[in-house]
Amino acid sequence: MSPRDLQSWLRWQESLHPRDIELGLARLRPVYSRMPGLAEGSRVISVAGTNGKGTCVAVIEAVAIAAGQRVVAYTSPHLYRYNERVRVGGQPVDDDRLVRAFEAVERARRGTPLTYFEFGTLAALEICAAESPDLVVLEVGMGGRLDAVNIVDADVAVITSIGLDHQAWLGFDRESIGTEKAGIMRSTRAVVIGDPDPPLSLLCRAEELGAPTFSYQKQWRIQQHPDVWHLSGVDGGIKSLPYGPLRGVLVRNAGCALQALALTGPDMLGSETQVRRAIDQLELPGRMQIIPGEIEWIVDLAHNPDGAAALATTLSQRPAAGSSRAVFGMLADKDIGGLVKELGPIVDQWYLTGIQDGRGTSVDEIAAQVAAAGARRIEVCQTVEQACQRAYSDSTAGDRVIAFGSFHIVGPALEWLAVYSPASGRGGDQPG
Repeated sequence: MSPRDLQSWLRWQESLHPRDIELGLARLRPVYSRMPGLAEGSRVISVAGTNGKGTCVAVIEAVAIAAGQRVVAYTSPHLYRYNERVRVGGQPVDDDRLVRAFEAVERARRGTPLTYFEFGTLAALEICAAESPDLVVLEVGMGGRLDAVNIVDADVAVITSIGLDHQAWLGFDRESIGTEKAGIMRSTRAVVIGDPDPPLSLLCRAEELGAPTFSYQKQWRIQQHPDVWHLSGVDGGIKSLPYGPLRGVLVRNAGCALQALALTGPDMLGSETQVRRAIDQLELPGRMQIIPGEIEWIVDLAHNPDGAAALATTLSQRPAAGSSRAVFGMLADKDIGGLVKELGPIVDQWYLTGIQDGRGTSVDEIAAQVAAAGARRIEVCQTVEQACQRAYSDSTAGDRVIAFGSFHIVGPALEWLAVYSPASGRGGDQPG
């Protein structure tokens, strides 16, 4: 008998396939063919990239909604609750709606083994079909060519960046990874590229497909000033954009989003006033998020060396008056040493915690890798909450704490800070 409540469904889905990750669309296509497809009038933007996907999706979603469009967005993973993965009109769907979507996937599955991510992706597409939105925004989970999201043909593809991550599945160099991410492109349909130095494999594939290419620093550019930034290339450009929560490389990801919306249709951007308001009011939990106070906290989802380098740049541009401490944990398939080397010159003390997940790394293994990368002051903690408390207790006015790494670290850290609670929403002060 099928599970009834959301948590039971999620636990059950974890048992359907012997592997956590199994790339490929062959198993999905027959299942998806038995499900309702997207409405003919719904336009689709798919977003791939090593880093920056979540920010790009959030900006696309916020700006399109401000322009009066009906939007469904699908992202992964989630910070607090699974419901965050599917948003209708900017709001997470409720448990009952997810359960109905899971039931639809199970009817169509007919015994086909699906991974947790594949099952959830098909459920999200069922909701997208039922809602008949003006715009569907889909975040690719891993790579592109063989990712479950790629079962849908996008009207506009976005590739935010190409870096070294998930190499066991995608390849061990940027050219190989570029080939995989290029898989979301479609013949004669536009592609927006945010990487300032895209691999040749990406550009060649776009040329083969006849896909109009809009590359950063070529077809579109960004000019940053202390209080505003300008974007050229989007219908002539948009001037005097606010930063809102955008910092560092996040501005470029926002530029990708605005360029993609302009290519999807002139009605998707709305007025310049609406764009400015959407960005100014944007919320990006866990994306270079700064929580001010006597002890400043910076929370970021940097989970690979490129992400850590971007975080290090942001931190260097706003040095702490006192010491910098890091709360950190990571999944087993990540380059922990590479992350630590990027942030090592900035971090004075490390508070490490393991992740209780099938792909998690034990805290002892994390500690060994962090020490091997050159860090010296290391404290081992059993939970994220304990690591946050110890880092906070050891800090004094003028110090800062950087909580970064996996979603499994960032979500609990933000919850501990009472900045964003899965139960009660936003609000609250720093623990004291």
